[in-house]
Amino acid sequence: MVEVEVTSPIIEMLNQYGFATVAAIAMGYFIFFIYNYITGNIIEKLDKAQITTIALIDRIRMLDNDLIRLRSKLNTVLEMRENEQRQSNNQRREPDRIPEEPED
Repeated sequence: MVEVEVTSPIIEMLNQYGFATVAAIAMGYFIFFIYNYITGNIIEKLDKAQITTIALIDRIRMLDNDLIRLRSKLNTVLEMRENEQRQSNNQRREPDRIPEEPED
């Protein structure tokens, strides 16, 4: 019986071209695969993340505007309350004054 040697294609390429050439080709394929993965999947996901970030920034701006409006309304209410207290204090002091008689 004749024994048949079965060698894998990688070993045949190593024997024919040498380790350095096969390693360079394998590295080239690896770089090509990583480049396609990054441009295909990761950039697509980054675009979605950018859209989400822009939407969140818009919501934060809206909340900031709402806070500014609420703060101005609160300041207005506080000023009105202070004015009412001043007026009530002034009205309490007025009865102590002697009213002037009108001149004819």
